[in-house]
Amino acid sequence: MRKYWWSGLTGRVFGNPDTSDQQSVHGTQKTDTHVGSGDENVERGNWSSKREYMLSMVGYAVGLGNVWRFPYLTYKHGGGAFLIPYTIMLVVAGIPLFFLESSLGQFTSQGPINVWRVVPILQGLGVTMVIVSTLVSIYYNVIIAYSLFYLFSSFQYPLPWSCASWYGENCTVSQQAVCNVSVSLNSSLVFLNSSLSYGNCSESDVPTLPAKSSSEQYWDERVLQRTPSMDETGPVVWHLALCLLLAWILVGAALFKGIKSSGKVVYFTALFPYVVLVILVITGALQEGARNGIDFYIGTQSNLTKLAEAEVWKDAASQIFFSLSIAWGGVTALSSYNRFHNNCYQDAIVVCVINCATSVFAGFAIFSILGHMAHVYNKSVDEVADAGFGLAFIAYPEALSQLPVSPLWSILFFFMLLTLGLDSQFAGIEVITTCLTDAWPSFFKSRRSIVTVGVCVVLFLLGLPCVTGAGIYWVTLIDHFCGGWVLLFVGLLELIGLSYIYGLNRFTQDIEMMIGTKSTTFWLWWKSCWFFISPAVILVILVWSLFTLTPPTYGSVPYPDWGVSLGWCITAFCLIWIPIVAVWKVAGASGSLWQRVKTTCRPTDEWGPFLECHRGERYGNEHYGDEHYGDEHYGDERYSDEQPHRRKKSVEMHSDVFFISNHNTRL
Repeated sequence: MRKYWWSGLTGRVFGNPDTSDQQSVHGTQKTDTHVGSGDENVERGNWSSKREYMLSMVGYAVGLGNVWRFPYLTYKHGGGAFLIPYTIMLVVAGIPLFFLESSLGQFTSQGPINVWRVVPILQGLGVTMVIVSTLVSIYYNVIIAYSLFYLFSSFQYPLPWSCASWYGENCTVSQQAVCNVSVSLNSSLVFLNSSLSYGNCSESDVPTLPAKSSSEQYWDERVLQRTPSMDETGPVVWHLALCLLLAWILVGAALFKGIKSSGKVVYFTALFPYVVLVILVITGALQEGARNGIDFYIGTQSNLTKLAEAEVWKDAASQIFFSLSIAWGGVTALSSYNRFHNNCYQDAIVVCVINCATSVFAGFAIFSILGHMAHVYNKSVDEVADAGFGLAFIAYPEALSQLPVSPLWSILFFFMLLTLGLDSQFAGIEVITTCLTDAWPSFFKSRRSIVTVGVCVVLFLLGLPCVTGAGIYWVTLIDHFCGGWVLLFVGLLELIGLSYIYGLNRFTQDIEMMIGTKSTTFWLWWKSCWFFISPAVILVILVWSLFTLTPPTYGSVPYPDWGVSLGWCITAFCLIWIPIVAVWKVAGASGSLWQRVKTTCRPTDEWGPFLECHRGERYGNEHYGDEHYGDEHYGDERYSDEQPHRRKKSVEMHSDVFFISNHNTRL
């Protein structure tokens, strides 16, 4: 038998993990095009290198939310004051849950549905995660479509949302004022250039009009062609529909061979955004009035009274969940392709810190520009623009139009938004395809490329309502009801399932099988978070928020009653699978009601490391009796590697994600 050893490079963040477990079940023959000859797991495949995994995780976490969602929430909730609950939620909920999910996926080498074989009664959590990933992917690609449209529009000079595009390069102060009038942009910019001619009018000739920047007008009336309310759907905005189609083509092409192809793409898409962000922060800081914006962001103008509002804390937790992609399956899915002895603890810390640091860093670019806009319009920072999804498509375009060689910077910036969005979208689709191939490997495994294309086509069609005249209302609605409440509730049940039903001692020993034995002091903080701190924080925020619930709005536009009701239906549709699957599991078990509940609260026979060589005596089949879960059997024998490398055929045949185990083990 081959002896497995720890590689010296395992401790490095971007080094390759242990590569000694690369023995193939069938020699050197590949199982399919998604599995490499050197993969440790020849059934599912592995990341080609640790570097690809880390870049994919960073790209997954650092997405559009770091640019258009985090600054939007910071702007909405009192500027720098929002950083306080945001940091607290990162420490007590974000990092612990990210570590938990990545460990769970790596340990079992399974997607977000099959990992809940650990607590079968909660396997509906996996279904909810897949549904959330699906809904988020629908509107997330719409945001990418916005970026594509702005990218294409940047290939002209002057930029179409700038004042100079209407009046020429020598735009005067008076013409800048007229440029702020809410004129219709439904007609082409060429027509506007030819029809709006004001000559050499003086400032006194210009009437006092509401200050609305040309970038805001361009966003509302040209890009979105936004209707007055959600009640008026309007026609499909075809330029956005075509951009949406292109976005899905890019996603499908990058994922055509699964992680083997997407792992190569992230070398560029994960690193390029940082180059552009640095340039934008420096450029924004040099603008007149930028200091006022930064002061509002992290300085004396921050509104600390916002900390007394439940919505601030709920949004802080939701942003951590959304940005780190906690509770919607992506972390588990990507981690499931790791090698078994990868240092998932170190990875979790690095990814979470990089993600949140990027959010804060991007905020400087946003608020320096807002400060400049406030200076131009002689207003306070909190009055220069409506907070919302369009913040990045209003503040940033306004800033870019004022830079020298503005089309160049505009192209770079919106190409950055494109790469940020694609990285995160890759993982969202990977959640869906991973769950399908894990559930029915005999059918989907060799057809993974077809599955990926099929998923992209279906989600494109489902996303068409989001590119109508009322599309931005749909995007906001889905985000409000799917990106907040559901994630918090699922995260809470995750903690309850692993901490209170499966048991933290068992779970930490599972992690030690991968990263080695750790001291009691090491586990004290993580157990405290998983067992009490994180569940208590999430529960308090949920209850507190219910008492201060307000209907969603888009800027100053309220949602109709039917729209709010539909939003709650989306929430219910996501969560209803948890009780449905639980009842179905209990009904399928044998014995009295209490015995059935106990049975469905115990891990199935399939729970444990995917490869037999990693299961050891602790998860060997001969130990799956009553004694398997006794504390006296948690000794060092769990590290034994004297088991056959191949997993037993009986395990491979259980393809149903809702497999019922009726073995008589005690809790």
